[in-house]
Amino acid sequence: EVQLQASGGGLVQAGGSLRLSCVASGFSFDEYTIGWFRQAPGKEREGVACINSNDGSTHYANSVKGRFTIAIDNAENTVYLQMNSLEPEDTAVYYCAVDILGGSSLGTYEYDFWGQGTQVTVSS
Repeated sequence: EVQLQASGGGLVQAGGSLRLSCVASGFSFDEYTIGWFRQAPGKEREGVACINSNDGSTHYANSVKGRFTIAIDNAENTVYLQMNSLEPEDTAVYYCAVDILGGSSLGTYEYDFWGQGTQVTVSS
């Protein structure tokens, strides 16, 4: 079965850091695009960052540029989201997802497989 397992969320103070992990089973990341998305209570799901596993190209939402970094370890079939300088506005459930067409879009409709999500809470 195709599965994505997101982990690494937690409660942090504003200005702190977290590293989220997304581990794939049943397939390999090495020919797809992987994205991180988030959804806060009462708000729409939004794209945060994505990475193309073939060429390493990345794309970030303007709200997280300079603070978040997406990276991939193809050997371990794991994608990371390093989040620094966290703000209360970053509080959300974070999901990883796979686009089998291997593009570079942050549109949620482009993605085919989704993980279960991990909660990130940033206190003031």
